[in-house]
Amino acid sequence: PDVEKVILVWDNLNTHVPASLYKAFEPAEARRLLERLEIHYTPKHGSWVNIAEIELSVFTKQCLGRPIPNIEMLPGQAKAWENPRNAAQSGVNWHFTTDDARTKLK
Repeated sequence: PDVEKVILVWDNLNTHVPASLYKAFEPAEARRLLERLEIHYTPKHGSWVNIAEIELSVFTKQCLGRPIPNIEMLPGQAKAWENPRNAAQSGVNWHFTTDDARTKLK
């Protein structure tokens, strides 16, 4: 995209490293992209995926859970759902404690 900076949140998968861009693009293009990236890695012990899954579930239920006449309307419908949610600074109130982990991972 034609933007100054792209912020990426990467998990710690072994392919999520800047060097992987050099495998996908010519060196000059990989370097150009890397100069615009701000990369943040999730904690190795984090359960951020659950938060993303919760947010996708909300999107699916609130936006996609109703008829959308055609695929061309989907981006506009998604944006119409997203804008008020962002304006309200809606988020996920997710709690997973050490005790929860011990119970779940027995």
